[in-house]
Amino acid sequence: MSQQVCRLEKEITKKLMLDYLLHIPQSYDPNSGQKWPVILFLHGAGERGSDIELVKIHGIPLIAERDPEFPFISISPQCPEGSDWNAEKDAVMQVLDEVMANYGTDPARVYVTGLSMGGYGTWQLAAENPGRFAAAVPICGGGIPKMAGKLKDTPVWAFHGAKDDVVPLAASEEMVQALQSIGGDAKLTVYPEANHDSWSETYDNPELYEWLLRHQLLTRP
Repeated sequence: MSQQVCRLEKEITKKLMLDYLLHIPQSYDPNSGQKWPVILFLHGAGERGSDIELVKIHGIPLIAERDPEFPFISISPQCPEGSDWNAEKDAVMQVLDEVMANYGTDPARVYVTGLSMGGYGTWQLAAENPGRFAAAVPICGGGIPKMAGKLKDTPVWAFHGAKDDVVPLAASEEMVQALQSIGGDAKLTVYPEANHDSWSETYDNPELYEWLLRHQLLTRP
């Protein structure tokens, strides 16, 4: 009996659900026409779950909690327990799209950053969405060096602790070196005495936000 030629044609609807924190600067005026820069923040493994307050422990949501005038619209989704940012990437991008559509945001100044598990997520999300983010800041994370080609046009500033015993420094070094080898705009800051927490010093540094704002997409997506 010869083989039959068959085709599957089926429409599948996928339900996406993700809780997130949204910071809107206190001086935001929806009627002003001002377009605000956006930071998408991905937390680490320890903040997964269903208690959204956990997301405020570190990083951008902690900064925004302390400073109501933090001059970015910031989006901080929470990854469900037992999941990771790779599994939730579609929902994360839908959250970003929803906020962009409903607030005065600047599509040319959208940035992604994250720590630990979120550092890995930052590398991946930037690589899988070339031309969407004006810059990326992965902290104590890593990625797949062979994906560097997709990141060539995205400026990257990575951070890592030299004494990190959770995610080895080599994880950041390999990604940055892969990007630099093909002419990408990538740099790595290493804290000589830091262990896994290389994010506190990073997010407390005003130079980080100045660096982000120096980058914008020449062609808006």
